[in-house]
Amino acid sequence: MKILVIGGSYFYGRVFLMVAAKEHEITVVNRGTYELDRFGIIHRKGERHDPQVWAGCTDAYDAVVDFCAYSPGDVACVLEHLAGSVTQYVLVSTVDVYRRGSGDCKREDTPLETRVFSGEAGMYIAGKVALEQEVAAQCRERGIAYTILRPAILYGPYNYAPRESEFIRIVLQHHVIPRYTDATGRFQFVYVKDAACAILKCLGNGKTYGQAYNLAQDEILDYEGFFQVLDQVADLETHRRPMTLEQAAAAGFPIPFPATAQETELVSGTRSKTELGIEYISFQEGMRKTWRAFYNVYQASGC
Repeated sequence: MKILVIGGSYFYGRVFLMVAAKEHEITVVNRGTYELDRFGIIHRKGERHDPQVWAGCTDAYDAVVDFCAYSPGDVACVLEHLAGSVTQYVLVSTVDVYRRGSGDCKREDTPLETRVFSGEAGMYIAGKVALEQEVAAQCRERGIAYTILRPAILYGPYNYAPRESEFIRIVLQHHVIPRYTDATGRFQFVYVKDAACAILKCLGNGKTYGQAYNLAQDEILDYEGFFQVLDQVADLETHRRPMTLEQAAAAGFPIPFPATAQETELVSGTRSKTELGIEYISFQEGMRKTWRAFYNVYQASGC
């Protein structure tokens, strides 16, 4: 298949390219923060709102996979200026689009959030909700199939956001694993390679046209469960350091996942398993792979 990828330099997109380039002919459009030549990929550097970028994309693409649409108009500008044709548009969204407090385990038919919250997170959610509506409208108007993927918290090798990689760094540097004594939040993860494979299962799959899928492992974790798994996979002598969330913040420890019961929003990944055939890796096995990857990176950098 001929696939046009938007983004692809960072984490999820990068892992997708590493997997997909083995089987497909890929063109990537992004700002060029990561060199892709070694994957045999056609790389067009530029910003999506520059029409000249799309003027050079003249092929008949079987699919567009959009990793970095964040604001209203981001999908429309691609389809308006793309010189070639496209059969399917795959939009990477997020499980955060669901209406807050709308149930313990949100399915794909749960209503989306219509309120706009303050701050960067609020703008991110509002943008993704608007883009889901935009991709549906734009693709229907043009006779293009579309599929929406909503991953939970992504983790795994190449994730340099201050989440699991930051905790791994702390363990390697200080041999300390924290214990947040007053954290009551719960959350779900999806291993990045599983999320990448989910995209592959959607490409050219008529059953996914016009559909949305949550990507989430069955395991529901809290901070204590997360730290227990980290303790199990860390090949080091460590000690636990109890602290409140306030103490953790003051000491510079990250609090990247929902910390309170009020912040907890859970989803069902059943549809992705039954309709896409996804077999999610266990969190423990995924963290073991993640630990090994970052252990090598940090050791090489002298961490």
